[in-house]
Amino acid sequence: MTTPVLFDLPGPKARTRIRIGTVIGALLILGLVAVVLIRLAGNGQLDGQRWAVLFDPRTGVPQTLGRTLVNTLEVAAVGMVVATVVGLLLAVGRLSDHRAVRWVVGLYIEFFRAIPLLVVIFALYFVLPKYGIRPSAFQALAGGLILYNSAVLAEIFRAGILSIDKGQSEAAFGIGMRKSQVMTQILLPQATRRMLPVLIAQLVVLLKDSSLGFIIGYFELLRGARSLVEFFTPRFGSEYTFQLYVAAGLIYIVINVVLSQVAKYVERRTRRNTKTAAVKDIALPADAPMGDRSATSAT
Repeated sequence: MTTPVLFDLPGPKARTRIRIGTVIGALLILGLVAVVLIRLAGNGQLDGQRWAVLFDPRTGVPQTLGRTLVNTLEVAAVGMVVATVVGLLLAVGRLSDHRAVRWVVGLYIEFFRAIPLLVVIFALYFVLPKYGIRPSAFQALAGGLILYNSAVLAEIFRAGILSIDKGQSEAAFGIGMRKSQVMTQILLPQATRRMLPVLIAQLVVLLKDSSLGFIIGYFELLRGARSLVEFFTPRFGSEYTFQLYVAAGLIYIVINVVLSQVAKYVERRTRRNTKTAAVKDIALPADAPMGDRSATSAT
């Protein structure tokens, strides 16, 4: 089975123009990076002594960045796990056959998708205490991340489930599978593979949004970098400000890259498992029961 081509393949001249454009773009980027580095060197920002403070335990910088990194990962992990589970349940509810369930779930999703995340965090941390509920900074931040991202993830899950060909669910119903079995064994496994890039992208956004805990006093990575800047400024001025914020930014980048690599690894494994299952399907004997063959082909 050949894959349909949705665009014209570039010819020799087009490929040459693409190569030239790529080279010119790379040169422009390298030139911009060189200009930035020259400006930083001229301001003394690249001096080794300024960067050494990031690795000197006597300054307390590594300890503070490590502690705030753990705090960031804790709230992000809670937000990712709970928001994913809640988002999946909301997606199933949005696809429910009961109109009342669809209406309630849809109202939840549209409401929290429309409100800025910062407003949700503020409401949990500053408004709830007026009604006798006093969440900690961790709980308010995690709650805001869960409420907002579960609504976004619900739409991602719903779109992934609806992207599966209806014939597969119809075939599953035809061999006597219940709706819950069709959802968990037929639709979700395939939809998850399709949604994985978008899903990971949203989880990366969730991780970065954990920096909003800075506003309510949660001691996460950005707040830790800010506290170090405030600690060093009275004694050294703004000498280490650039380095401290760059260190926090690089830590965020490393975490997001690791998360993306984990997603790629999971995607490769799921594809490999799918290919293995396909080989097993071909190896079925010709006299295999019709119900088993239909169930296998539907997956």
